[in-house]
Amino acid sequence: MRAALLQMTSSDDPDENLATAIGLIAEASDQGARFVLTPEVTNCLSTSRAHQQDVLHHERNDPTLAGLRNAAMTYGVWVSIGSLGIKTQDADGRFANRQFLISPTGEIAARYDKIHMFDVEVTPEETYRESDGYRPGTQAVLADAGFARIGMTICYDVRFPALHRRLAQAGADILTAPAAFSHVTGAAHWHSLLRARAIETGCYVLAAAQTGLHPARRGAQRQTYGHSIAVSPWGEILADAGTEVGVTCIDLDLAEVRKARGRVPSLSHDREFDGP
Repeated sequence: MRAALLQMTSSDDPDENLATAIGLIAEASDQGARFVLTPEVTNCLSTSRAHQQDVLHHERNDPTLAGLRNAAMTYGVWVSIGSLGIKTQDADGRFANRQFLISPTGEIAARYDKIHMFDVEVTPEETYRESDGYRPGTQAVLADAGFARIGMTICYDVRFPALHRRLAQAGADILTAPAAFSHVTGAAHWHSLLRARAIETGCYVLAAAQTGLHPARRGAQRQTYGHSIAVSPWGEILADAGTEVGVTCIDLDLAEVRKARGRVPSLSHDREFDGP
């Protein structure tokens, strides 16, 4: 199975971002990919909650979701939509940061709402309160895509090993880790965190990322780290997209999952302990 990581610089214009994503899916298909992964907030990267209220939609009528479902069907590929900002029925008006797995027939095979919210102060000038605009999910999701079982995670989830271990012990072969990672924390932690999650679980980790300085009609511009990467079940970096927008292809061999877990079967070595 050939997979393709799409690296994007999404703006706060969903129509523009959809056109970019469809073009990259076509390019990935031309390169032989049958599993295509987009980054977090593919449809709209914005710091303005007011703007998001104006341009985001509920799942049932979201044009980006509809467009990417059609692209999956047109090109006959599985598409992991890293996430979309989606309106909810929540009384407080918060959105969902929702990942979708789309089959080659355009059906929604699985959906996952990001569990861990990025509420941090990276520097005094770079502070995030994701939970102000997005409500956290509560359900871990393992999806069966036929060619592999896929554990779905998003961005800040990468810092929580227990989620990834639970997915691997439930049977995941691949872990998705789409991101819009901070440029500061990305330079310090991105590669190490993703390699650690692969090593601990014996899974492929596929991380499609946002990159660069993101155009914004409203609100402050954000800068993201890029470096979409694929990590083998043994913890080797198989591909690194650097900082340019584009398509990065990787050939996956699920025998490597069984091989890594056979060499170090730590997923079956849990023990109860006391304290602290």
